[in-house]
Amino acid sequence: MENLLLAEHTTSPYLTNPSFSGHQTFPFRYTWLKKGVDAVAEDPTVFSSEDASVTLGVGKNMVDSIRYWCRVSRLIKIEKNQLYIDIREKGSTRQPQQFVLTELGKAIFGDQNHKGFDPYLEDPATLWLIHWQIASNMNQATSWYWAFSILKRNQFTLSTFKEELSEWTRQQKVSMRPVSPNTLHRDANCFIRTYCQSRHSSNVAVAEETFDCPLVELNLIAELPDNNGYEFQRGEKETLPIEVFTATLIAFWDARFPERETLSFSELMYVPLSPGRLFRLDEDTMVIYLETLEQLTNSALEYGESEGLKQVYRRKDLDPMELLEGYYG
Repeated sequence: MENLLLAEHTTSPYLTNPSFSGHQTFPFRYTWLKKGVDAVAEDPTVFSSEDASVTLGVGKNMVDSIRYWCRVSRLIKIEKNQLYIDIREKGSTRQPQQFVLTELGKAIFGDQNHKGFDPYLEDPATLWLIHWQIASNMNQATSWYWAFSILKRNQFTLSTFKEELSEWTRQQKVSMRPVSPNTLHRDANCFIRTYCQSRHSSNVAVAEETFDCPLVELNLIAELPDNNGYEFQRGEKETLPIEVFTATLIAFWDARFPERETLSFSELMYVPLSPGRLFRLDEDTMVIYLETLEQLTNSALEYGESEGLKQVYRRKDLDPMELLEGYYG
């Protein structure tokens, strides 16, 4: 049974090919993911086409950014066994890169066979799903993964964010070139703008590049007064449905502990890639979610405490798609 929220990048807790670029400094905008998914459904080679800017109605850098965000969100993926060459390069003769929709991309945005759950991102639940995909993507969105899964401090400045991220990258045992300070600066700045409202967004409402990222709605990070930095907002998440929480819990379980029949409360709260870390929950909120698992899943998942140890038990497999279908109706 395929877990549509479980991507290749979450099957190992270790970096293999970290990246700190690709977004062209743009957080994604409300229309971008649908534009990208629809374009790929119509033409799998759209992102290699000379007409991509016309098709998507944006500039070349934004074309690359749309491709990046659709891939990082695991809405599209490269067609396997494709020999890649960007046909926008002069003299290209080989086959252009082709993309296909993932099961999650089809589920959210639809295809020729069915209507999507939420193609216009009108439900915050969908934004939580997209945030989950991005923040768990350690190799394609490494700064996002690091910020939610590794960074220990709750408050940070752009400067401390870059310094600690740079130090962490140097400690990783992966084959990669040193990351330049300019690259880290652009990546860190893009990360912050993914979750924090632009100071200019209320004054400029014409150019698409000035629009805030939809993930601002999740209130995961707040800007501190007097330009003193930023703060993760831990605690209750009123717009995070139990169905989405449970679907991502299963994805985390399948990715990190597939052979286990139990997970401890602390693992669900604090282990990298866990729902507690990626959704910035506090312990009281986690308990509220876990206490509803048995009823929601018809006892497939159960939460209990024995001899002072709080655990979730997996009694049988559960398809996350069924949970999402139950929520979106």
